[in-house]
Amino acid sequence: MSKVVQILIADDHSVVRAGLRALLEHQGNFHVIAEASTGEEAIARAQEFQPDVAVLDIRMPGLSGIDACRQIVETVDGCKVIMLTSYAEDELLFAAIQAGASGYVLKRIGDNELIHAVERVSRGEGMLDPAMTATVFAEMRKANEAQHAAAFADLTSQELAVLALVAEGLTNRQIAVKLYLGEGTVRNYVSSILAKIAVANRAEAAAYAVKNNISELVPPSHDAK
Repeated sequence: MSKVVQILIADDHSVVRAGLRALLEHQGNFHVIAEASTGEEAIARAQEFQPDVAVLDIRMPGLSGIDACRQIVETVDGCKVIMLTSYAEDELLFAAIQAGASGYVLKRIGDNELIHAVERVSRGEGMLDPAMTATVFAEMRKANEAQHAAAFADLTSQELAVLALVAEGLTNRQIAVKLYLGEGTVRNYVSSILAKIAVANRAEAAAYAVKNNISELVPPSHDAK
């Protein structure tokens, strides 16, 4: 007998959730164990019920489905996420992949396609091609990480460390203390960084660092301030 797939459904429309529940539970090996109407609720329910698969609407009030996906993938071991959307948008697809989604499904697709997507994702496959999609998704995530790393390619390791602390909101004096440098040295590093990444001031440098995920290269300092 096949394993029962435990499913979480998150959509801000109760009618949609009811329809999805009816569709999925019509399959003998699917069981909807929880529902949510917001991204925040989806994360909480996923952490509480530990589903095998979470089907998340990509657009929800408050925290988006993509942000919820990212947190669920990071905090719920083994949970696979399918993003559900009304629109075929490349930007949303890439954002979903980067957030760790295993599948991306249009609401208007046929019932059988959604069922097959849940089946495939629950087995650890991508939803488009069982043999290839999971690998493609992984390669796209690697490419995105490489792109972010390239944004800091001109910086030395010390400049990267300084920029990470600028992004955390530290002053030159605080950075100097943390990195055991002179305040004038930090000021020179900051000037060099601004020139290399072509921004006008610290605020723009901090925004640039955050946009390009500097925290993936330099872990945030929790004892900074």
